[in-house]
Amino acid sequence: MKKLAIVSGKGGTGKTSLIGSFAALAGGSAVLVDGDVDAANLSLITGAKIVESNDFYVSKVAAIDQESCNACNLCLELCRFDAIKTGYSIDLIACEGCALCCYACPQGAIKMDDKLSGQWFVSETAYGTLVHARLGIAEENSGKLVTVIRNKGEELALAGGKDYLLIDGPPGIGCPVIASLSGMDRALVVTEPTVSGVHDLKRIIEVCLHFKVPVGVCINRCDLDEDKTSDIDSYCQEENIPVIGKIPYNQSFVHAMLSKMPLVKYDHGLISSLIEEVWDNFRS
Repeated sequence: MKKLAIVSGKGGTGKTSLIGSFAALAGGSAVLVDGDVDAANLSLITGAKIVESNDFYVSKVAAIDQESCNACNLCLELCRFDAIKTGYSIDLIACEGCALCCYACPQGAIKMDDKLSGQWFVSETAYGTLVHARLGIAEENSGKLVTVIRNKGEELALAGGKDYLLIDGPPGIGCPVIASLSGMDRALVVTEPTVSGVHDLKRIIEVCLHFKVPVGVCINRCDLDEDKTSDIDSYCQEENIPVIGKIPYNQSFVHAMLSKMPLVKYDHGLISSLIEEVWDNFRS
């Protein structure tokens, strides 16, 4: 089984549209993982139907036992987030789960309870099993949630004898991206010929190289700025990184998304042929 990750230094480069098409081209021989747990949307173009739902607990929140509390005010004085209110109740939004009050309480009246941080799902699609998640609003530890769904995806792929594990990584270079990339057999960086696109391309490639993940580049909307596309070509040549595909701007991506379909299933023209070439180069 090959473990392949599609990442980007910034959002909006088109990686989710590409991985949806890759899943269709894999012909059911892949398990999909949507690693963008803050804004998962791979399910939108794959017609996903949830078959399993699981809660994700990782954060902690303080809770005060009113019977044990002797109203010494120490927790009120120590809490820098003003999460403890008069009457010794906890403001669940303000509480950061630092546990200082729990350790400092002389009566042992404060404990740290698990807090529901999000949910993760296993869904069936026309193109294979999809594992995805929804992180709660303003919740942290998205890297841990990515690890949970990635491990589940790998487990399902191995159990089903699949050829590929395809991970749609989150944008950026932070913890959830590292959780998506580490241990992958290959990564595809999807970029665009813009100032921010070139800048963030270099950052994500540095991350891939740091974790020793072989990397290739696909330039989406390559005809928007030929000079910037040339800059990307030059950079990749200097760093000995293959540019395995260039895809021009095309409204078919939008129409396919609105139709809730991967582009290669919606349009069988030039763009689909180019995506097939990228997939063949990426998986080889």
